[in-house]
Amino acid sequence: MGFLATPLGYLLTLLYDLIGNYGLALIVLTTVIKLALYPVYSKSIKSTMKMSELQPKMQELQQKYGKDQALYNEKVSQLYKEEGASMYGGCLPMVVQMVVIMGLFALLRNPMAYIQSDEMLFAIHESFLWIPDLAQPDKWILPIAAAAATFISSLLSSATNAATSQNAAQAKMMTNMMKYFFPIMILWMARSYPAGLAIYWFGSQAIQILYNIRFNSWKKKYNKQKAEAKAKAEAEAKAKAAKKKARA
Repeated sequence: MGFLATPLGYLLTLLYDLIGNYGLALIVLTTVIKLALYPVYSKSIKSTMKMSELQPKMQELQQKYGKDQALYNEKVSQLYKEEGASMYGGCLPMVVQMVVIMGLFALLRNPMAYIQSDEMLFAIHESFLWIPDLAQPDKWILPIAAAAATFISSLLSSATNAATSQNAAQAKMMTNMMKYFFPIMILWMARSYPAGLAIYWFGSQAIQILYNIRFNSWKKKYNKQKAEAKAKAEAEAKAKAAKKKARA
């Protein structure tokens, strides 16, 4: 991930030169990255909502072509193309985030390979709050904070990205497994990786929690508007039917 670690190193050096504190520079870097990825998250939520809208049509296709899996898959692909939807749209933020975290891991694990500033090479070992050396692991406080933030973020995300596949039960089981397994994995990893990387992950998940709260509010408003539009359409249809019946 050197191709990503190098520009991240330049950005981190620039922020450190402006701020003068390595821990704060990491927090600002986290914020900059998350803000840059906001359009990706927004697009993912819209894709998920689009998939939800297609569920009635998906069920119709399942009833018509469910016995012929190849034909069913073809019809589903055609439906996605016509509606401009993608079943992988919701996965994009996680993929992008993992690419970034791998780039940061490469940078913070071996900074001498990607940072040219001698001052920054010393800054990486600065203390921050209770952490004596940001290049060394923090054994408990940061890992627990990162794991807790990851769990809350996953909890809110599961409410935003409700299962939309035909195998809803299987999708729900996978979501629940990730909801509990992923924070434990983060806790274990953060205890062995540089504290600077744990700061990034905690900050990233804290901002993601705010994103998910916003997206959940957005989704509730969208669903309310959709329900009102449906009720209005049904009322108009009933009124037309009543007029037609009265004329007859």
